[in-house]
Amino acid sequence: MPSGIGLRYRLDHQVKQIGNVRRRSAVCTTMSAMSNTNTTYPAPAGPVPAYSAAPTGTGPWPGVVILHEGFGMTRDIVRITDRFAANGFLSITPWLFHRGNKIACIVRTFEALRNGEGAALEDIVAARHHLIADSRCIGKVGVIGFCMGGGFCLVLAPRGLFDASAPNYGDWPKDVSALPNSCPTVASYGAKDRMLKGAAARLETLLAEGDVPRDVKEYANVGHCFMNDLQTRGPLKVIQSLARMSYSAPEAEDAWQRIFAFFGEHLN
Repeated sequence: MPSGIGLRYRLDHQVKQIGNVRRRSAVCTTMSAMSNTNTTYPAPAGPVPAYSAAPTGTGPWPGVVILHEGFGMTRDIVRITDRFAANGFLSITPWLFHRGNKIACIVRTFEALRNGEGAALEDIVAARHHLIADSRCIGKVGVIGFCMGGGFCLVLAPRGLFDASAPNYGDWPKDVSALPNSCPTVASYGAKDRMLKGAAARLETLLAEGDVPRDVKEYANVGHCFMNDLQTRGPLKVIQSLARMSYSAPEAEDAWQRIFAFFGEHLN
C-alpha cells in the first residue's frame, strides 16, 4: 500500500481511538472550502477552484504550481502560495478535492497518485498550462508539493512538463521506474518520518541513475509534514502528534532557502 493511502488509513485508525470523531468530520474539517480560493482555471473535467498570487510589478516571472497535502486547501497552503509570489514567482495552487463528495474525491485523488493517471493529474497539468498561457509568465514552470502533493511531483517530474520539481516528504507512486528521467529536483525529508523510512536515500539513488540535477536532503530531527504549519486544534492536533507530523521552523526555513535557490537557478 503506498504511503499516502496508508497515511489516510492510519489517520482513520487514530480518529477511531480518540472516539466520537467520524472520519468524514475529521477529514472535511481540515479542508477550507471556497474561502481559500480566489480564482478558477479550465481543465478537461471542468473548472478547477484555485488560489493564485503574483509578485508586485509587471513581470514577467517564472511560474510555480503548488500542490497541497491531504489536509487540502488550508491557510498554510495559502501562506505558501503567497510566499512564492513574494519571492518572484507567479503562483497557483489548485484545490484537488473539489469534485463531488469529499471522501470519494479524496479516494480518487490518492488513486490518481498511485496509478499516475486521473482527473487530479489532469487538473495539475492544466494549472501548468494556465500559467504558461499567462503573459506574465516567462514560460518556465516548477512544481512543488507536500506529502500527497509531493507524490504528484514525483509522478510528473519525468513527463517533460515542468522545469523543476520540489517533492517534500512525497508519497511514492506505484511506478518509480521513470524517476531517473526527472527534471531538476530539490527534495526534503525527515529522518523520523515513520511512513517514508529511507526515502531520501532511495530518491537520491534513482535520480543519480539519470544524472538528474538534484538537491536531496534528509533532516535528522524531524518527521513527516515538518514544513507545514497546519495549526490544528483538538482531536486533529492529537492525530498530527501521534503521526509525528509536527512543524519545525529551523528545518523548514533551511528547506525553503534550498528550494528558492534551486528554483531560482532552474526556472530563470
